[in-house]
Amino acid sequence: MHATLPLLLNTDFPPLRRGHLETLQVNLGYRCNQACLHCHVNAGPTRKEEMSRATVDAVIAFMQRSGVTRLDVTGGAPELNANFRSLVEAGRDLGMHVIDRCNLTVLNEPGMEDLAAFLARHHVEIVASLPCYLEENVTAQRGTGVYDSSLQALRKLNALGYGKPGSDLQLNLMYNPIGPVLPPAQEQLEADYKRELHKRAGVLFNRLYVLANMPIQRFGSTLISKGQFNDYLKLLKSAHQDANLDTVMCRSLISVDWQGFVYDCDFNQMLGLPLGSRDAERLHISDLQAAELEAGAIAIADHCYGCTAGQGSSCGGALE
Repeated sequence: MHATLPLLLNTDFPPLRRGHLETLQVNLGYRCNQACLHCHVNAGPTRKEEMSRATVDAVIAFMQRSGVTRLDVTGGAPELNANFRSLVEAGRDLGMHVIDRCNLTVLNEPGMEDLAAFLARHHVEIVASLPCYLEENVTAQRGTGVYDSSLQALRKLNALGYGKPGSDLQLNLMYNPIGPVLPPAQEQLEADYKRELHKRAGVLFNRLYVLANMPIQRFGSTLISKGQFNDYLKLLKSAHQDANLDTVMCRSLISVDWQGFVYDCDFNQMLGLPLGSRDAERLHISDLQAAELEAGAIAIADHCYGCTAGQGSSCGGALE
């Protein structure tokens, strides 16, 4: 796989500083039951990296001492980690809002038969990746059978109350473009998704988040192989909006990798850019104090334009 970081470090992206820490995003490992073309984590069934019980305990200790209000659990498929449920339970016991970044098909894996009910019981918000409402586009990005399995999982969640009017069980979907293009307007695409998924499969959900593909890891390497990397960066830079700088996720979030080291965001984690600066020493969650973060510098490189291009995008979808 081609390395993308050397192509991103010579950047003119505007400097950023942190605000108040609200979200702790925890990557429980890179093992996944899918291997998607756009995946910025390069996750897949053969990856072995998984957060240990000791590191999960260090994460929980930080949650207890920091007062952070939102726990955002991701992977790979985070649910495949044996410590996933205990981390969710710890977050809920602390009164935190818990988000599960779910690929949907994991709900149909052997041994996961009660997973959807567990998530509902603990009022976990589900943010589920579904790259299109058309089967052929999902198959092109995620492989044969993923579309049908995803719809099966969505129906299972709907049956528990997720995504239904009047329910407090939040089910949100995420969209990534198939190739090196910017995503369309979130509001219109959300309307299309709701209409088509209900018509085709009777599926309901709350919101659709649109995200630009990041020119890193598997997607970035594919761009290099096809000679499209520089053109995609130019596209992101040409669509940059200064207004998006105030609401990018790194200003209120930190990302923790499977070993417990801390980064400004999930994308920086995948590039190995330490918290605050590319030249900083890696900091472990067990040594971190939340108060030290406020107003601190954020490590930046050219991939940051992926969060500020057009309507902007990050883990919460469009910014404007």
